[in-house]
Amino acid sequence: MHHLLLALTTTPSPLPTPGLREGISEDQITPGLWGFIMTAFFVLATTLLIVDMVRRIRRVRYRAQVEEERQAAAEAADIEAADGHDGLGVAGDTDASGDKAGLEDNGHGQAADRPQPRD
Repeated sequence: MHHLLLALTTTPSPLPTPGLREGISEDQITPGLWGFIMTAFFVLATTLLIVDMVRRIRRVRYRAQVEEERQAAAEAADIEAADGHDGLGVAGDTDASGDKAGLEDNGHGQAADRPQPRD
């Protein structure tokens, strides 16, 4: 066994030949013009697909951001409307000048935001 390992390590490997083997032409081992055209086509198609994908992802993110902002604005409007109905502007409240808070007098002894009775 030892002699076999020694023989394998000392056996010289064949030298590479400087040219092509006999019977093989350079056209048979290179991709040629059609190989270059196909490779360029795949690179271009892949690049266009990546650009399109990035554009679509950006559009989806922007739409999601706009939708979140719209929902936040709607929720804020709902909260303000609920606060207005919960009695934050009660007719009995007065401000520092002694006037009723949130209500203006229309000259007839009634608040301006209340409907006027028809005479």
